[in-house]
Amino acid sequence: MVINYSLPKLFYSAMFAPMTGTNKNTLKPDTHSIPQPVIVLVNPQMGENIGATARAMLNCGLCHLRIVNPRDGWPNERAEAMSSGALDLMPPVQIYPTVADAIADCHTIYATTARPRDLVKPVLNPRHAAKNITETIKSGQKTAILFGAERAGLTNDEIAFAHKIISIPLNPGFSSLNLGQSVLLVAYEWSQQAFEAPEEHLPTGKSQPATAAEFNNFFNRLNEELTKSRFYRVDEMKDIISRNIKSLFQRANLTDQEISTLHGILTALTRQKNNNE
Repeated sequence: MVINYSLPKLFYSAMFAPMTGTNKNTLKPDTHSIPQPVIVLVNPQMGENIGATARAMLNCGLCHLRIVNPRDGWPNERAEAMSSGALDLMPPVQIYPTVADAIADCHTIYATTARPRDLVKPVLNPRHAAKNITETIKSGQKTAILFGAERAGLTNDEIAFAHKIISIPLNPGFSSLNLGQSVLLVAYEWSQQAFEAPEEHLPTGKSQPATAAEFNNFFNRLNEELTKSRFYRVDEMKDIISRNIKSLFQRANLTDQEISTLHGILTALTRQKNNNE
């Protein structure tokens, strides 16, 4: 049984955190239909944490939020305010009376917990869980991730609904997380899989990486000027020092614009030198 509420647009502008980094124009109309896990909050106690959860979800491209038996009911003004507008951009939150109802249409269930449990289930860290969830979704299965109440998390009976457990490795002496933080950590790892984010990239704007010919043209000119200036004082060391300088510039991954700038620097230096002679 699902209880659908039409969310009123509660405007408490003084309570909203700034939507830094948000551009509603970039939200695609089909975002809500992208295959993704459902986030299920079980017995959440504070509206602020529900709002923080919604904000964390939308940050990471997740849109579908289900809540089981929220303590303060729904809709919730504090959740709206804390979400910084995220709830307005997501499909209506669905409210359920029990965990069984909330996951009835799902094939694979993941439960999050920070404590060891006397249950024999695979335990995954968030990164591995994200890969597993992505593969499960690609196979056509609907997935859900359960998050427990703030005070004690999920009960053993609630975890029993899950096929796998997600555990976030943290400082054993202080592993307590806010509900919104927990959702953000798990959702972030999923987003890295979904968006195929590169581990490293170099933004170059309108510039392009310099070609080998462009680089060699610059370096040969530099090397020639260094030779004229008697930078290489020991002939036996010239080749070694030259290679080291070349490696230094190669590590910079220069763009064509940067090569042009370096040529300009060389021109200015050689002009000044010629004027002084």
